Amino acid sequence: MAGGLDEVLFPEIEVNVEGDLEVSKLHTIHWEESGNLSGHPVIILHGGPGGGSQPIYRRYFDPQKYRIIQFDQRGCGKSTPHAELKDNNTMASVSDIESLRVHLGIENWIVFGGSWGSTLSLIYAETHPQRVHALILRGIFMCRSSELNWFYQDGASHVFPDAFAPYRDHIPPKERNNLISAYYKRLTSDDAEIRKSAAFEWTRWEMSTSKLVPDLKYIEAADDSDFADAFARIESHYFVNGIFLDEGQILRDIDKIKHIPTWIVHGRYDMVCPVKSAWELYEKMECAELIIVPDAGHSVAEIPIARELLKVTNNCLNKISK
Repeated sequence: MAGGLDEVLFPEIEVNVEGDLEVSKLHTIHWEESGNLSGHPVIILHGGPGGGSQPIYRRYFDPQKYRIIQFDQRGCGKSTPHAELKDNNTMASVSDIESLRVHLGIENWIVFGGSWGSTLSLIYAETHPQRVHALILRGIFMCRSSELNWFYQDGASHVFPDAFAPYRDHIPPKERNNLISAYYKRLTSDDAEIRKSAAFEWTRWEMSTSKLVPDLKYIEAADDSDFADAFARIESHYFVNGIFLDEGQILRDIDKIKHIPTWIVHGRYDMVCPVKSAWELYEKMECAELIIVPDAGHSVAEIPIARELLKVTNNCLNKISK
């Protein structure tokens, strides 16, 4: 599989410059640039929240055409402090993106994000529409209660009952009516072992369902306790708080960005973020193209998803420059 993905993506490239930006008295975010420093700027917003940026993300862009910017959102990856929940919320992340844009001297940029990264991309665009040249989105997730219930409570469990059982059974029966809250309680425990075991089950559930064909190596990300701790803690923190925004806020405010050129790539069999959300977003946008990938699930690392994203990133500059 890895060889196949390598054939689709651009070759590996090194970071040109990187740094750490203090965005509050508590938080510092780690950022990096690669590609052509005179190219068209694109900011990559990773998933989770809490997933951290990965080197492979920069390979979705032609390094001769793009100035590729990545950063780790608060509390994850190389940002500090690790797995910190205080002063960690959606609008803080929006502010961090703007701070990074100003720090790098960029007027406007393409915003690229998948899963939670699509959520953050949309909210950033609605907050700062004049700074967004175009949106490239994958695996649309608008963090509505129906979407959270589908994946963490009752929905995806009907398709993956075997993977769901360990996630569910980690919680005592009397607390299973709200699994997100039950996990949040454990993921914020003072007991390191309680936190570790909850983070493992939470992360394994998500990794088990992210691809059309489950990938054992992908699932093993749950074994990385540092990754799982930030991933599970920060996700549950955001989700138990409704991502600190009004229910349905993205579609409520869609008029602010419906004119922005937008490409949406979504797997038909995405179990984490069902394609219904991509369709609902597409229907509200005036300048959007929706590509439903017939043989894919949720992961950006699935070859059919990668192929479609590469088509978009290779062609969108010609379209938005007209």
